[in-house]
Amino acid sequence: MTVLVETRHPGEFILSEANGQRSRDAITIASGAGIIAPGTVLGKVTATGKYVVSAVGASDGSQTAAAINIYGADASASDVSVSAIVRDAEVNGKCLTYHADRDQPAEKAAANTALAALGVIVR
Repeated sequence: MTVLVETRHPGEFILSEANGQRSRDAITIASGAGIIAPGTVLGKVTATGKYVVSAVGASDGSQTAAAINIYGADASASDVSVSAIVRDAEVNGKCLTYHADRDQPAEKAAANTALAALGVIVR
């Protein structure tokens, strides 16, 4: 019997957002970031202004959560432009994907606090 596994859907994590989709912005995910699933918490690299998965151990600015990817993307070989939640929204925390090194509740809470400073409330 074949077992099917359903993955995350684009925008599945969004509970509410500002009128006119003002919560969204076009961002660039940096080349080499790999395959990014919908609902992945991203950080902004200070030097380039591009985004990567927000890792606790980073020291390039991306350690601070700054966006949540709406759609899946493959940034393995080149930069990819995507739409992301960057302000004024409520999201379902159970549907978010964090970097593998954000495995402690306090580390996820720190990312959620950084998002809250942007107006993105994790429920």
